Amino acid sequence: MELELEVCGLNAPASGLAQSPLIPCCKEATLTVTVVICSRNRPGMLRECLRAVARLNPKPDLVLVVDNSQGNKETEEVTREFGARYTIEPVVGLSRARNRGLAECNTDIVAYLDDDAIPAPNWLGILMEPFANERTAASTGRVVTPISDCDKPESARILSNNDPHWFEITTFGGMGLGSNMALRKSACNGRTMFDVRLGRGAPFQIGEESYAFARLLSEGHKAAYLPSAVVFHPRLSRDTIEHEARNSVTYWLLLFSEFPRQRMDLVRFLIRRLRRKPLDWPRDPQEAGEIVTSGWRVLFKASITGLWLFLSTPKSGKSDG
Repeated sequence: MELELEVCGLNAPASGLAQSPLIPCCKEATLTVTVVICSRNRPGMLRECLRAVARLNPKPDLVLVVDNSQGNKETEEVTREFGARYTIEPVVGLSRARNRGLAECNTDIVAYLDDDAIPAPNWLGILMEPFANERTAASTGRVVTPISDCDKPESARILSNNDPHWFEITTFGGMGLGSNMALRKSACNGRTMFDVRLGRGAPFQIGEESYAFARLLSEGHKAAYLPSAVVFHPRLSRDTIEHEARNSVTYWLLLFSEFPRQRMDLVRFLIRRLRRKPLDWPRDPQEAGEIVTSGWRVLFKASITGLWLFLSTPKSGKSDG
């Protein structure tokens, strides 16, 4: 992974980074942080991730591995090998694993990695910078895959609900991914932050981190996206277009149900995408994408199956209790 760091120009030590002009320099050095790694039966990948975490500068106060299974002996052994803490979330679902990690941490900040992600050595220091502002509840960084364009410039951005497009930006991919994010624990107020109907291993299989970001911003918090906080990740897997379309419809219905004040924003966003209009904010890709361009037959089927899935999934599934 050293070669990739050099190719993308990201092997500078954290101490050599310039302070972002968007972020006031004050309290971040006093904040404590846990790195939570959610894993399920992939001890080999987990070992590589933990090896990269051991090279972080600055280092986290705690590393916690959440084993999203009934308990995997090899996963536990790898975790202990690197001096990390091990816990189990037996109910399958990435949201459940992330909620477990959040509940078992006592640090100010909780940063998340996937077990197949490799953070750059300066990743954590950069990801922590926005929390110098006490209104910042979340920060995210760039996820670099083998097909990413490392030369494509990206700008750091701070988002609040004062931005007229804040809701669509947070809920439709404008603020990063859950494989590279951090949350302020006090802003979560002891809640189940990730809706367990969402994410891998859950009925809707989409958008759990974006939903969490939207919840935080709707309460007046801020979120930051810092493209210089980099993790390397294998190429993101894709499902069939029919399955992805169904998940997207179900996710849209959940947002429509849970955020009544933003319903007109959702409708406007949907109409604009169906008309294949460009967005008013940075997103990769900017074009409408395969789901919108796949044809009315696919969209009609996705609407029916997505509506059925949404209505048949108990709302009580939002909590772990």
